[in-house]
Amino acid sequence: MLKHLRSVGAFLFLASMSGGVANATPVESVTGVENIQQNETATGVVKDALGETVIGASVVVKGTTNGTITDFDGNFSISGVKKGDILEISFVGYVTQELVWNGQPLNVILAEDTQTLDEVVVVGFGTQKKVNLTGAVTAVGAKEIAARPVNSVTDALQGVVPGMNFTTTSGSLDSSKDFNIRGAGSISSAAKVKPLVLIDGMEGDLDALNPQDVDNISVLKDASAASIYGSRAAGGVVLVTTKSGKEGKTSINYNNSFRFNSPLNMPEMVDSYTWAQVMNTASINSGSGVWFSESKLNQIKQAQTDATMQKMFRNGSNRWEVWDTTDILPLANNDWLDIHFGNSFSQEHTMSVNGGTDKVKYYFSANYMGLKGILKQADETKDRYGINSKITVNLAKWIKMNYMMRFTRTDYKAPNAWKSDGNFYHNVMRYWPIVTVTDPNGQYVPESYVGRLKEGGDYKTVNDVMSQQLSFQITPIEGLLLNAELNYRIENYHRHRDWKTVYAYNCDNEPYVDINNTSTVYEQNSKANFFAPSFFAEYSNSIADHNFKVMAGFQSEWYSSRGMWAQRNGIMAGLPTLNTTNSDPQLGGDYQKWTTAGFFGRLNYDYKGRYLVEANFRYDGSSRYLADQRWNVFPSFSAGWNIAQEAFWEGLADKVNTLKLRASWGELGNQNTNSWYPFYPKLGYTNQGGNWLVNNKKPNVASQPGMISALLTWERTQTWEIGLDWGAFNNRLTGSFGYFQRKTLDMVGPAQDLPYVLGTTPPQYNNLDMTSKGWDLQISWRDQINDFRYGATFTLSDNKITIDKYPNPAKSLSTSSYWPGSTYGDIWGFETEGIAKDKATMDAHLAKVDQSICGSNWGEGDMMYKDLDGDGKITQGTKIAGDTGDWQVIGNTTPRYNFGLNLDAAWKGFDLKVFFQGTLKRDAWVANSVFYGPSQNKWQAMVFKDHMDYWRPEGDPLGANLDAYYPKADWNGGKNFQRSTHYLQDASYVRLKNVTIGYTLPQEITRKFFVENLRVFASGENLLTFTSFSKLSDPELVSADFGKTYPLSQTFSLGLSVTF
Repeated sequence: MLKHLRSVGAFLFLASMSGGVANATPVESVTGVENIQQNETATGVVKDALGETVIGASVVVKGTTNGTITDFDGNFSISGVKKGDILEISFVGYVTQELVWNGQPLNVILAEDTQTLDEVVVVGFGTQKKVNLTGAVTAVGAKEIAARPVNSVTDALQGVVPGMNFTTTSGSLDSSKDFNIRGAGSISSAAKVKPLVLIDGMEGDLDALNPQDVDNISVLKDASAASIYGSRAAGGVVLVTTKSGKEGKTSINYNNSFRFNSPLNMPEMVDSYTWAQVMNTASINSGSGVWFSESKLNQIKQAQTDATMQKMFRNGSNRWEVWDTTDILPLANNDWLDIHFGNSFSQEHTMSVNGGTDKVKYYFSANYMGLKGILKQADETKDRYGINSKITVNLAKWIKMNYMMRFTRTDYKAPNAWKSDGNFYHNVMRYWPIVTVTDPNGQYVPESYVGRLKEGGDYKTVNDVMSQQLSFQITPIEGLLLNAELNYRIENYHRHRDWKTVYAYNCDNEPYVDINNTSTVYEQNSKANFFAPSFFAEYSNSIADHNFKVMAGFQSEWYSSRGMWAQRNGIMAGLPTLNTTNSDPQLGGDYQKWTTAGFFGRLNYDYKGRYLVEANFRYDGSSRYLADQRWNVFPSFSAGWNIAQEAFWEGLADKVNTLKLRASWGELGNQNTNSWYPFYPKLGYTNQGGNWLVNNKKPNVASQPGMISALLTWERTQTWEIGLDWGAFNNRLTGSFGYFQRKTLDMVGPAQDLPYVLGTTPPQYNNLDMTSKGWDLQISWRDQINDFRYGATFTLSDNKITIDKYPNPAKSLSTSSYWPGSTYGDIWGFETEGIAKDKATMDAHLAKVDQSICGSNWGEGDMMYKDLDGDGKITQGTKIAGDTGDWQVIGNTTPRYNFGLNLDAAWKGFDLKVFFQGTLKRDAWVANSVFYGPSQNKWQAMVFKDHMDYWRPEGDPLGANLDAYYPKADWNGGKNFQRSTHYLQDASYVRLKNVTIGYTLPQEITRKFFVENLRVFASGENLLTFTSFSKLSDPELVSADFGKTYPLSQTFSLGLSVTF
């Protein structure tokens, strides 16, 4: 076998070296011969079990960097070795040997590493050997999760699991990434399909979990793997197992990271003089004439370099002019994004203790993460405090008890003016650069937002989550396991908001109210309880070469929440509490609950590990449905063939040692309705909601409830998959590929159109179906050359969704963009022929094409739309599929070919990790005020540097630009931004997500000060982005309102990890 490994290593790497080296795990089998060496020099030979010499095996004195590799004859020689030193001998695909050198030459026999064959993966209610899996499961280890300093486990998973897709809509600290498994699971308007996240068997939040506490994560992607969880698992399942204590002496670990953040891909505004020139052009092109006179333009330009010039001027109302009177407009030169967003510092600290005996094992950890946002003018902070503990006690040989407690507190604080003003980003983007931050008296100008952020009150939340788990594993007889588990979680949430009165000042420095003329305090509290008992029995046995395992159990979930809120106006003495307010009290509250119960079972069978069969079932009931619809059965079946276990494969086993074909089918329900009571009509009620007076008071009002369909039933998901898993060259090369089809049936869609005389909202019902088809791929390579270890893992996935059923039989685009046969995410628009470089070009175009549907007064610098159907005019036809005139599908918003590439290497204590992530195909229509730039009305127009690529004729003060991307600047230029191919954005991107460099000090040094392991590292996050997407935003924020969102951050980190 080694002959093959030698040839592979030589071919792939160095002509002068054969084979490769990698870390493995310990074995027996060492034989010694007579001492023929000199003192202080250890020699020997390394062979495999067949007697073949192992070339390139690593031989190192443990705890030092003193080492060598075996030569072409398997021999090694290391000087500077003392008697009693431990030698570590390792080679890829073999178990590492550790032995004490006693001064004699060594004959080392390395055994093949069967760890890959024995590797287990966490699945629903148990574990399975990875080689015997027949469902689609991706496992992620602790090293991958903790490989880089991130704010959450969700961040750590991005790009690591094929088929796991992430959506980011904001970089603010209280935002989180949404994710799905294998694409959107539903287009229902009454239910959502999201992955079920279970942390140690209990539903939890990945963002509240310390990544350092994670031991492993299994992502169950197909119905056969997830069906054991029934109606909660329609979107797939993420199983998180946290670290447990290990038998051995107590080990204490402390690690930290200090992070320096700055805005990522934030657009730059042009300077004030350029802005004024562009706005003048836009004003003239709109027919409004010159806005800024030459003298005003000269003032604006001079003020950029003359700090002594007066920047603001008094108007007739004794206030500082900002918007209206052109001659006395201010003369600043500000980039408002740069004023409001800047650098910040964050930190994280974790300490853990683990150890134990064969009777008791324990793990404790404490974590603090203090994040500071990049909002510059007021603090945005997030502090997370976490405590995690696990104790395992062997009460007897046949019974084991586990207790887990995890507590997390998350404190968040931000300026209320920012959280409550939905136009904050819009205004910051559009405010003119000539507006000043402060007036001549040193007071904040209202339009700067600075005073509002600093003085307008606070937004605060506190979220406490306590999770506890008590479980018993009983093995009364060999092969039988009884498991009883009780899970309990309590969550307390508090939100505080106060609106303080913010004052602006006139020219005489006299205050007047800017915002919040009435000051207010709002308090909200809620408490939620979750209780989930589960019981199951598992029996496994083997009869000759037939192996089987059967499992059956019961699980229930009880969730209840209760909340209340109160609000009162008139803050007294500047103290924002309910007790220090004096008028207009308001309050409200609610309570809700839901319950599920499920019986489940699983049967596994294999013959010699060669032929594999698995069947799962779940009989689920949910309180969200009526009695006759409450219960449903969800089955799944899967099978696998370990081809590499066949006799005919023996000749190829040293090249391809694992090859498994698998197939599966399963059905799941979805009980995650938006309303917890979808069958209950709700009477609308508003306290004092009337617009008239009765006895000098507004009366309470009620509204007629909408209709409920008695036929409403479960949404269902049916999935089939075929896949292939492999391992080659002693598992240097491993991989997995799966192709799937998922049908989502009976989704709740639009109500039937009924006459208005009905007097109420018609009921929604199950009338939607869709099919998602796709695949995912993971390939890994790991090896070692001399003492240089390296690896690469590549993931790639794709999916596409087709609508099978939708209540739009006419296929009318006026009704919906969906109908049977349509594609999810299609973007409709016109094709263009480009921007007319001159009047003659536009005249020639208009002579052939009437594009009045898009606008009028066409001229040079305007868009020319393409007449696709040749009828001489731009139309949308009847907007019925098949008759849409020039209105065509021009793109699709579905992210395609999501990928991740992890590269890692290690050499003499140094380690390097490089991570690329991205989406290789995605279209986006992002046109809004940020994109339009100066081609919209005066009050919304904005000019960033990217907007400067607009059409300008010969002789323009800013220079001609006939081959421009943007049309001419025009306050009435909306006609140029009809949805079209010209401004369709390519939202694909490749991002250098992370680079981490670390160094682990040799143990011969660290043990001198009682440290077992000490590693220091430096890391960079979001370092480079390769994309054709507009520079006005970030391609990862494509799902947000274009440009009008909190920027992402680029982060540089320093830290250490020390183990005692």
